[in-house]
Amino acid sequence: MKELTPKQIVRELDKYIIGQSKAKKAVAIAMRNRWRRQQVSGYMRDEIMPNNIIMIGSTGVGKTEISRRLAALTSAPFVKVEASKFTEVGYVGRDVESMIRDLMDTSFNMVQREKEDEVIELAETLANERIIDILFPEKNKNDSSVSEDVQERHARTRSRLRKKLENGDFEDNIIEIEIEQETISGMQVLGPIGMDDFGMNIKDMLSNAIPKSKKPRKMPVSEAREVLIDAEAQKLIDNDEVIRIAKERAENNGIIFIDEIDKVVNGNGGQGPDVSREGVQRDLLPIVEGSNVNTKYGVISTDHILFIAAGAFHISTPSDMIPELQGRFPIRVELDKLKTKDFIKILTHPKSALIKQYVALLEAEGVNLEFESSSIKAISELATEVNTKTENIGARRLHTIMTTLLEKPLFEHPKLGQKNIKITAKYVKEALGDIVVDQDLSRYIL
Repeated sequence: MKELTPKQIVRELDKYIIGQSKAKKAVAIAMRNRWRRQQVSGYMRDEIMPNNIIMIGSTGVGKTEISRRLAALTSAPFVKVEASKFTEVGYVGRDVESMIRDLMDTSFNMVQREKEDEVIELAETLANERIIDILFPEKNKNDSSVSEDVQERHARTRSRLRKKLENGDFEDNIIEIEIEQETISGMQVLGPIGMDDFGMNIKDMLSNAIPKSKKPRKMPVSEAREVLIDAEAQKLIDNDEVIRIAKERAENNGIIFIDEIDKVVNGNGGQGPDVSREGVQRDLLPIVEGSNVNTKYGVISTDHILFIAAGAFHISTPSDMIPELQGRFPIRVELDKLKTKDFIKILTHPKSALIKQYVALLEAEGVNLEFESSSIKAISELATEVNTKTENIGARRLHTIMTTLLEKPLFEHPKLGQKNIKITAKYVKEALGDIVVDQDLSRYIL
């Protein structure tokens, strides 16, 4: 994890997320406390628990984005799960332990990619040598009876081939390579809760026990090189070390974002059609408070994984959660509702702002897309109006509006000779005015 102070974390988050300063501050402190804990020695290090957070706010206000950007910023393994997809033990569905297995899978893939990057140059060299072996097979390579002159001639030929290969002279040549493939093509295990994960574990164990078969395939050198680089990289990587690092990273830096936590909370005094809601909470409790979960990589401790729960809590409140689970989320942050001024900033300020994305898309066609400040204000006002009249989906409303607004330019351009498109306030009102007025259309289109 990068050694960023809380203020630095907030500044980085500000580049992508508008407003929500309280939520940003809460997650920044939680992440810094993680780093602080790792500097503590002795028994106290194990005693310091993570500052789990509950984010309260309507959809589209930035709950998921804050968590996702935080994980990317700190290079932490991150998974998003929906609480409503889990069911109490005894019901058909996913069990809560599957989120830990998903986190470990993510961590393993992250570390594996890092290790591949470390050996990629050597892997590329080895892959090119394998290609040369295919283009110019050395039948007498290990034959001691071959004269030195012949060996030198072969070496010179390989050297010339190597230079030609580096220059890209053989990229379109078709060669035949052997590709390893799994002997078990697929497996499905049907049964009670958690059997989908169990099935995958069985598949992994059998795949390791049964040798992989090799299948010859013909392809251009350019494609074969990528396949061979990947194969050589896998040979160079110590898989046990990858698992060790991935496990340590998941246990100490992992972030699990539990969305729609309010969907497993009864806000009507426990009366409702879903009898498993409280059961899901009780199943979540040991995971959040700290337990050991079996995965295909070994046992994973959840003691120091950071859990960020989120929900709209329109019907229920965090206090409706079972008391034991409430206590495991000591930090509660209510996110602000987005206003017109927020939409204006969302459209323009972030590094990957929506307007910047559409400008980049049309730039690929050689078309310059320009938005007047008045048009940005008009779009933002329409987003606020539609969110007020219909379901409030926060910043996601901007995506639906922009898609509808730019449908014609995206479909028709590039037009011959027309390299500039200017979006004005008048253009916005003409394109969307009638839809906004008609609430039925707004519900279906915007």
